[in-house]
Amino acid sequence: MTAPTDHTSANARTLISVDAMGGDQGPAAVVAGCLISAKANPDISFILHGPEAELRALVVKHPLLESRTTIRNAVGVVTMDDKPSHVVRTGKDTSMWSAIEAVRSGEAAVAVSCGNTGALMALSMIRLRKLPGVNRPAIAVLYPSSNKQGFNVMLDVGADIKADADDLLRFALMGMSYARNGLDVERPRIGLLNVGTEEHKGRTELKEAYDLIRDHSTEAAFEFVGFVEGGDISGNKADVIVTDGFTGNVAIKTGEGTASLIGQRLREAFKYSILSRLASLLAYTSLMRLRLKIDPRRVNGGVFLGLNGTVVKSHGSADATGISAAIKLAAQLSENGFNDKLAARVAAALPSEEPAPQ
Repeated sequence: MTAPTDHTSANARTLISVDAMGGDQGPAAVVAGCLISAKANPDISFILHGPEAELRALVVKHPLLESRTTIRNAVGVVTMDDKPSHVVRTGKDTSMWSAIEAVRSGEAAVAVSCGNTGALMALSMIRLRKLPGVNRPAIAVLYPSSNKQGFNVMLDVGADIKADADDLLRFALMGMSYARNGLDVERPRIGLLNVGTEEHKGRTELKEAYDLIRDHSTEAAFEFVGFVEGGDISGNKADVIVTDGFTGNVAIKTGEGTASLIGQRLREAFKYSILSRLASLLAYTSLMRLRLKIDPRRVNGGVFLGLNGTVVKSHGSADATGISAAIKLAAQLSENGFNDKLAARVAAALPSEEPAPQ
């Protein structure tokens, strides 16, 4: 079968708009990730954005994927070195712009991209606009934790390096909605990241945010656990960790680097001697279980919260497994109407400081 020229046959499916360019591993990895997702979920279909001839040559090799994919020609590519302002001014011919435009027009439910984070956020804000009640969008990620759901929601992790007390309150409300609708946590516990748990510690905006978040906890039906520290990010004290984008980005990249180092050191240790090699064979099942739990590819995908449309940012170096995880997350959020629920929650709790776009 050939790729459909319209979406009549895909109306029953969740349509995902995928930027096929911009990732470190190129469009082949993106197409391979889409194929994994297509095999795992019969209820999704794709619009792939990028150079048509190049993408068609990759897609045509897989009849299952081809039957559920439309290719949207876009010859321009946003590189990791491109400045967001430059992309906003001149990037209309790029695959990233095209992918976001499909969500803006209502054609697709959600966009997924491995590309330049700054450019993706800038384009998303310009083309999709902010939700009423949101002053700064945030990027939320799922961080492996010892909670029963296996993950904590952490935000912001890089949308904006600054955040005042009011921003942190809105991050808390958006994170709560994500935990409730994405992780099925009925009454999320919110923690505010700080250098200590005592109320007198931290910067002025953190102390102000502490009071604001606490005062909204009853009305918004969440539990505020107060200040949390870095060690609680992967712990079970809170379900949602709220912080500014600078701190959050450093934290998640430190976590990824630590997980990679642990894996490297384990491999070195088990290769040290014949006995250690034998021990690795005996412990193989347990090691694979550990690898599965700490593999960052399983939770690849930061969600842009606070926009009139859902955008999932995949890690730039993601392979096919990581990209399929981002697509899975995108599909889940779309299927449960997450963005509409988030918009209703924020609008009900807080007035916007800006007029809603016409």
